[in-house]
Amino acid sequence: MALYPELPLYADIEKVEPRVLYQDMLAYAGQLKFLLEQRDRQQDLGFASRIYTVISVTDIQRPQEGNVSFSTSSGKFRGYVSSTGWVDFN
Repeated sequence: MALYPELPLYADIEKVEPRVLYQDMLAYAGQLKFLLEQRDRQQDLGFASRIYTVISVTDIQRPQEGNVSFSTSSGKFRGYVSSTGWVDFN
């Protein structure tokens, strides 16, 4: 099963009425919009941050804004801010 809907294939596109093409495009756009809105809703309801337990924050390859880590080597909680990097909470 495809992740997104597929446009219909026509054996001879020149014989298909424009009204039918238009209706098929509307149906396709409606299905695609619905699926994208569902994925947006899942993303919005997901966790805002990721929390890592690491020896050192350098173990986290690509931190993102709002990530939280507990560094076992320093015993500190840290939050990632894109403009400054990792910031100690305690």
